[in-house]
Amino acid sequence: MDTEIVKRIAHLSRIALPEAELPQVADQLERIFALVAEMQAVPTEGIEPMAHPLDLQQPLRPDLLRQECLSREELMASAPHAQDGLFLVPKVIE
Repeated sequence: MDTEIVKRIAHLSRIALPEAELPQVADQLERIFALVAEMQAVPTEGIEPMAHPLDLQQPLRPDLLRQECLSREELMASAPHAQDGLFLVPKVIE
């Protein structure tokens, strides 16, 4: 990879790279591409993707109501502005 390609990639990525750093970035990109090529050479046919390398189960708690819910009237009583059972908020987008 030469510095002209790095300049083009930087331009398309909207990244400002000083001229002195171009050779170093080119070398780093070469190593990244070599690693990607090495990983693509690994045979993965028939292997299912996994979310985690260990076969762990996430412990889940029961989804239970811990306390009684407030009524709509109780909730709306604390609203600075409400209309027809809905909270009124300032307009954000014109």
